[in-house]
Amino acid sequence: QLVESGGGLVQPGGSLRLSCAPSGLILKNYAIGWFRQAPGKERESISCLSLRDHSTYYADSLKGRFTISRDSAENTVSLQMNSLEPEDTAVYYCAAEFLGASNFYTCSKYGMDYWGKGTMVTVSS
Repeated sequence: QLVESGGGLVQPGGSLRLSCAPSGLILKNYAIGWFRQAPGKERESISCLSLRDHSTYYADSLKGRFTISRDSAENTVSLQMNSLEPEDTAVYYCAAEFLGASNFYTCSKYGMDYWGKGTMVTVSS
């Protein structure tokens, strides 16, 4: 199970921090990813973090504004979003991808094994 939190309304230029709390998973066997889906658009990948080797992936278009990290004490994976724009308005989802023995992850919506229900982020003045 994956539960997202931290969504809400923020003004353009503002920041927001989303958290994903996975449960029922052996965390070292998964990569956790953040995705988003704006109205009328395809779900797109934002970033992924391997909980085994801590490698990260970022979509080129979002690199520099968004940062993924793990809070080991709380067993959560966060997405720090800065300099938000109205175009960032979307439902944000976290998802988990099983790593297997290869440590490889796709960070693709087609490769994820579990999904949260999403949290809405609205960027508007």
